[in-house]
Amino acid sequence: MSGRTPILDTEAGYGLVTRLLHWSLAVLILWQLAGMGFKRVLGGESAVTQFFRGHHGDLGALIFALAVARVLWAVAMRNRRPDHGAGLQGLAVKAGHAALYALIVLVPLAAILRAIGGTRGFAPFGLEITAPREAPIEWMVAFGNALHGEAGWVMAALIAGHVVMVGLHEGLWRDGTLKRMAGRA
Repeated sequence: MSGRTPILDTEAGYGLVTRLLHWSLAVLILWQLAGMGFKRVLGGESAVTQFFRGHHGDLGALIFALAVARVLWAVAMRNRRPDHGAGLQGLAVKAGHAALYALIVLVPLAAILRAIGGTRGFAPFGLEITAPREAPIEWMVAFGNALHGEAGWVMAALIAGHVVMVGLHEGLWRDGTLKRMAGRA
């Protein structure tokens, strides 16, 4: 392959769009998780926590939009992507990625529904989607409260597993998996 990254995925590697979506989501989600980690360790009022959590809702809305784009793009590229292998290993890879995709959409969606159904309204980056309301829509708030935080920590665990597997692919199996996503394939 030449030095140019193709826009579309190929059997040899992931294209520019997939890579941009993957790494943008990775940075944004790690930022969000760092903020929540600092909140748990340092409390909600610390300067470090405030630095990371200052735009939590705005970034969550951006993550949701990018996650939906990522899922749609993955569906469009499903027959062009590198093969994850056959048998139990291939099935585990597909199941792990499906779980990650589901949570990357579900976690911000739960928070967005909670915000829309809450009394403060929903205005990511100052763009009013719903105005404040006098009474909450209970099911939306309950859904968001029940899912957002806990599912976020489950997502964090899956991301940790994802990173461990990249380490195994690179350090033990040396099969070029990271190169296909990092743009060096």
